[in-house]
Amino acid sequence: MGIDNYAAFIITGMLLVMTPGMDTLLILNKSIVNGKKAGIFATLGISSGILVHTFLGAIGLSMLIAKSPIAFSFIKYLGAAYIIYLGIIKYTEKRQELQIEEKTKTVSKSRKDFSSGLITNVLNPKVAILFLAFFPQFINPEHLESPMPFILLGATMTIIAIVWFLLLTFFSSYFYDKFRKPRKSKVSMNKISGVIFILMGVSIALTH
Repeated sequence: MGIDNYAAFIITGMLLVMTPGMDTLLILNKSIVNGKKAGIFATLGISSGILVHTFLGAIGLSMLIAKSPIAFSFIKYLGAAYIIYLGIIKYTEKRQELQIEEKTKTVSKSRKDFSSGLITNVLNPKVAILFLAFFPQFINPEHLESPMPFILLGATMTIIAIVWFLLLTFFSSYFYDKFRKPRKSKVSMNKISGVIFILMGVSIALTH
């Protein structure tokens, strides 16, 4: 299928996914503050974002973005603004909004968790550049013009991300019960995660 050293790709892909970053922070925040269900939907959103990057890379749009300073800057600042916005929302969230009631969780809440994961991943230019730099190393030079190897590697990366982030979700949701009882702890957790989101947004905005 035009792929070289597939086993090496899986191992390296696992290391890349497990390296702490924006996606990891989002999963930890969703799982610890809002519970397991929020982490699962955020995982599905992030995985869908990886598929979007895979599709864009396969048809060559990621390369155009990487070569166009204007397009790169637009996506970079849009992504940074969205992540900073999430940080501000988290930081200013009131106590009443932090109370979790399992029986009243709605589909809209799940969609919000999903969209947070999706948009955060899609609007992170570092992910697109990483794919462009990483994937071709495992594609046979004779198949670089074909989208199929890129799609297969992207699908593999998606599976790796789903498995890892679900494990992270189930592990971190263990602390959910500890943080959901005292209100003050939930307020402080949201303020801490809000500040971290803002700093991550600034970091993306400063990406060259």
